Formats: sequence, C-alpha cells, structure tokens
Amino acid sequence: MMRGLTFYKRFSRDFHDNPSLVKLLLVFTVSGGGVVAYSESKSYGLNVVHASEADSKKKRVVVLGTGWAGTSFLKNLKNSEYDVQVISPRNYFAFTPLLPSVTCGTVDARSVVEPVRKIIRKKTLDIHYWEAECFKIDAQNKKVYCRSSQDTNLSGEEEFVVDYDYLVIAIGARVNTFNTPGVEENCHFLKEVEDAQKIRRTVIDCFERASLPTLSDEERKRILQFVIVGGGPTGVEFAAELHDFVSEDIVKLYPQVKDLVKITLLEAGEHILNMFDKRITAFAEKIPKGCPIDVTNRRVLATDEWLRVEGCDSVYALGDCATINQRKVMEDIAAIFSKADKDNSGTLTVKELQEVIDNICQRYPKIQKSSLPGGLPNEKSSATAQVAAQQGSYLADCFNRMEECEKNPEGPLRFRGEGRHRFRPFRYKHFGQFAPLGGEQTAAQLPGDWVSIGHSSQWLWYSVYASKQVSWRTRVLVVSDWTKRFIFGRDSSSI
Repeated sequence: MMRGLTFYKRFSRDFHDNPSLVKLLLVFTVSGGGVVAYSESKSYGLNVVHASEADSKKKRVVVLGTGWAGTSFLKNLKNSEYDVQVISPRNYFAFTPLLPSVTCGTVDARSVVEPVRKIIRKKTLDIHYWEAECFKIDAQNKKVYCRSSQDTNLSGEEEFVVDYDYLVIAIGARVNTFNTPGVEENCHFLKEVEDAQKIRRTVIDCFERASLPTLSDEERKRILQFVIVGGGPTGVEFAAELHDFVSEDIVKLYPQVKDLVKITLLEAGEHILNMFDKRITAFAEKIPKGCPIDVTNRRVLATDEWLRVEGCDSVYALGDCATINQRKVMEDIAAIFSKADKDNSGTLTVKELQEVIDNICQRYPKIQKSSLPGGLPNEKSSATAQVAAQQGSYLADCFNRMEECEKNPEGPLRFRGEGRHRFRPFRYKHFGQFAPLGGEQTAAQLPGDWVSIGHSSQWLWYSVYASKQVSWRTRVLVVSDWTKRFIFGRDSSSI
C-alpha cells in the first residue's frame, strides 16, 4: 500500500512539473493507444542562440546559404577550431546545372538535391544547421537576426539571434527582371528546383488544355507557343530540352497537336551563346529542329580580392550575391612607388623594381611580368556555379590555415600599409563550359581553345555532370534517370 502511494506521489509531482505530459497522456488515452502526433505550441520572443561551454572557446563561423558557394565552403572546411552555424531557408543543396533537365522530366527533381544535414553529418567538425532566413545583420555587434521559415501553423514565426566571429554570406541573388513591367506576374523563372517543377507542370497543362475538343486551331497554336527569354547556356539548354521532349515523347502522346508547337528563343544580342567560341554559336544557330525554334536576336555586395565585404573585416560574401572590386594598379601607383623606393631617391632601380614585381602581379592580375608597365586583362569570372564553388573552396582553405598564415603571411605586400596580406587573393580558374543543343548533341569549350561539338561531347557532358554530383546518392540517381529516359522516355504526368 505504501509503495503504491509513493509511486502515486512521484507520478503526481512529475505531472505538476511537466504539464505537457498530461496532454500527451490524454491524447494517448483518447486515441486508444494508436499512433500519437503531438506538438505543444509556444509563443517565442527574440531568442539568442548560445554556444555550449566547449564551443564557447572556439571561433564561431556563421554561414548564410546552402547553394554552390556555401556547400563548397562546408565540404572543404577541415579546421576543428571553429563552431560552424549554417542558416538557410532551403535545407538542401541543388545541382542547378541540371535544372533544365528537370523541367521536362529527363531528370527527377529529387535526384539533383542533397539534404544539408547529410552533407554536414559526414564532417567531423562542430556544424549545426538552422532552417531559417536572415532578415538583418548587425555588423558592428557581430549579430545575425533570423526568422524561422517554417509554416505558421507549426510554431509561428520564431525569431532568434546568432552571434558570430566570422560571417560568410552565400545567399545567391534574385533574378534580374531589368524592371520590365509584367515579368513577375506573367513569367516563369528557372533558378530553383521549385521553378523547374512549376515549369514542368505548366508545359504538361498546356498540352492537356490544347487537346480539348472545344478549341480551335488558332487557340491551340496560341497555347502551344513557348517563349524563352535569354540566349545564354540556360536558355539554350532549356529550349533544347523542351524541343527533345516535344519531338521524342509529346508527339506520341498528343498526335493531334504535334504540328502546332512553336518555341521562340529571345536574345537581345546578335547571337545566342555569345560567351562561347564563334564556331559553337554558328553551329547552334544552324541546327535543324523537328519543331521550330525561332531565335530573335544583379549583385549587391562588393568585396575585395580576398572575398571580404568592403568595410567589414570579418564578413565574407561568395557566389551570386557578391562581386569582386578588383583594384586597378593606377589607383595605387603612388603607394607602389613609395614602397619600392627603399632609399627614397625618387627613382627606381632595376633591382628595386624586380623585388616588387611578383607582389604587383599577385595583387593586380591585369599586370603580367612580360607586359609591365602595361598589362593584359584577366579573365573575368561570371556568376556561375563553377565560380561559386571555387570561391567556397578558396575561403575554406583560408579558414583552415588562418592561424598559420597569421604568423607567416603568404600574400603580397601591403602597398598601403605594413607587412603582407595573410593570404594570396582569390583567382578564378576557368575549366571550360558546356551547352547542350538537343538531339544528343552538346557544345564543349575547354581551356586551350579546345572546342568540340556533336554526339561525343554529349557523352563528355554526361560524365562530367555525373562526376560533379555532391554525393554518390545523387550520382547514382541522376545516371539512373538518364538510363530510364533512354529506355522508357520522359514521364509526362503533371505531378
């Protein structure tokens, strides 16, 4: 009797201290012991995310974004002296070069994404992920203000603050509409996985609607006219994917409307793929198509060459959200002369000039040893996945060797200060680019003026894109999707 009374008192005390247990027991009893789904909603204020006692001794690195730059930074970071916090409303990494393939069912959407938590789970570092969006940065006090991106029916818009020692901004950029009226309301963009899925559903819906028996041929032609704005690699690849989808799969499923399809590619310049070799541009514009394809001819954060946001030594920006402001040699010519003129004679000897040439070439890439005092333009890095990935890898390497380079700087001389820069500045290295042209043909332009066009380049494209996947899981899924497409064709269901 006494044992039962003691058990009852302990049970009552636990319920009093934890009222949520009462609700859980009540739900469990009413449900007859079945599956229980329970969540206790709370009203949260502005909370501060504190580091644990062990992590408080480490430098805290906050990474905003899980795109190419952010993921490349996380994959290459190896220094365990950092407590890393990853904040992004998107809890996955997307292999964006394959988005045009997703729009037409060549590749499934889930085959090109990898959960962020799977990526960081493989790391031996202290990395934590929060699914939230950053709405304010206090650079002076080194704080990031975040808001949960979960639906309001879960726990409301919970806000919290994260302190940082270093901030890495890799949030990408919005699509530039050039302030054209009606673009936001009437156009589809192709930047995210959700965009590709939306385009896919719209294309299928157009064919289903055009197949209705009550429509005239003129109405069907209007519905089946697809207009693509932009003659760059993404626009051309999507046009090629859409053409192949129509000519290889749609014609079998919608034979009554196959001759009414028209694809229009709009390009403001004189030629499509104008960033490629002229041979590729000419070939792309001459490819015969089964259905007609008519060709009618923003970044916000400025950084230095070390990817630091100007005016903020502990804030870095990578990828599409940033642009590198490369200083010109003529802006610092007086400081360079003063640093090189060690004897203050007002003139430079050959020896004095030779001592600073290497530093000048490192600091100002437009200057080459063989062309001083002039220079040749350095290849400009554009907003591509290749650039973002290299920036993420570069910055991770800097963080890995931060303490070592503080003691032994390896960068060029500081012409406007004392000593040397800690690291060598970021330099983009171009490894080539592809442009699928449809009909199992691809244009490839690789370093060394190597240009290949045709079916062989398509297999090179397959192998490169498969090898660049972020995990073996996505690699197997993508290759499997390609194989299924070869055997069974593309799926035309609108889901």
